[in-house]
Amino acid sequence: MSAAPDLLASGLYAALGAVAGLFGGMLGIGGGLIIVPVLLFLFHLQLIPPDVAMHLAVASSLASIIFTSASSALSHHRRGAVLWTLVAPLAPGILTGAAAGAWIADQLAGSTLRLMFGVFECLVAVHLAWGPNPAAHGRLPGLPGLSCAGAVIGALSSLFGIGGGTMTVPFLLWCNVNIRNAVATSSACGIPLAVSGTVAMVAAGWGDPRLPPGATGFVYWPAALLIATVSVFAAPLGTRIAHALPTASLQRAFAVFLFLVGLRLVYPS
Repeated sequence: MSAAPDLLASGLYAALGAVAGLFGGMLGIGGGLIIVPVLLFLFHLQLIPPDVAMHLAVASSLASIIFTSASSALSHHRRGAVLWTLVAPLAPGILTGAAAGAWIADQLAGSTLRLMFGVFECLVAVHLAWGPNPAAHGRLPGLPGLSCAGAVIGALSSLFGIGGGTMTVPFLLWCNVNIRNAVATSSACGIPLAVSGTVAMVAAGWGDPRLPPGATGFVYWPAALLIATVSVFAAPLGTRIAHALPTASLQRAFAVFLFLVGLRLVYPS
């Protein structure tokens, strides 16, 4: 495979979008946890320089999340589940944090960013397998508290190329928001997060001579658009599967997969 997208690469991007959409629909888990490591592997096959491949994977994942978050948020909004009164105070912090996270990613070597992502993925896997949802401990904080929470969520999510649900949902549950509204509100928060992170990653990689054709800054559009398109259609199927299969068992199996992927990123050889 070459750096330019071909039929095989396009098919693999589409397959990745299908897998990410299915698991997102089944388990309510952001696709970035799957998209980033698989893209890193596919970029290696395409002979993209390893010192920019991880940045491309993170940025392209963020770009795809713009579309998947918008689709998910619209679906939840039609059911009246999105708490826009929470999205509004969280959004400024998310926007700022996401831009900061992208800037931090740009400062890191590809190998360091890969290592950090691998550790993060292992931690998420352990939480999925054995960590219960946090019990409610109190009310939602005021505007300063929500802005700070949004900044932390935005920075970490942008740094790792994920949609933020991994952190937004537990935070809202801890603040006594019910699970239905927490998931719906998290999907809406993913839109400003992904937009801010994507724009910042485009700016960070602008003009880099190591980037492949089809990239704008660190966003590799042939991958991002195909992943987004297919995952939007695959997610509803994943939701239907979730109602027919034991979700707890699926979640633990997925956690094992994430943990093995994380270990592979931490120990690449």
